[in-house]
Amino acid sequence: MPVSNEQITEHVFLRALYRDAYYPDHVVDLGKAILLRLCERIETERPADLAALYALTEVATEEFNALQDAFEAADSEIETVAREEIAEDFWFVAKTYGFGEADVEELIAVRDW
Repeated sequence: MPVSNEQITEHVFLRALYRDAYYPDHVVDLGKAILLRLCERIETERPADLAALYALTEVATEEFNALQDAFEAADSEIETVAREEIAEDFWFVAKTYGFGEADVEELIAVRDW
């Protein structure tokens, strides 16, 4: 099911990473896809509370954990700029879907980047 939230469809995910040649677009595209899948799951499953949202963001964060290998294979990495950009987009997603009280650190709690 494609994402239907207009704020999400108009948002440029991982914008700073696309602007920086250090991050290869084909790998950033994979990160963008992770975030869009998260949005699809939120729209499909409609989490009722923060605990349910955090369960969904945990899965997406684990996908970013696995994406580290792709960054490294492309002579890049998820470092400070990337970490902040990813975290901001997780926060944007939470806020857009009505979870403005979400803790950004909790949204990405299982990260190893």
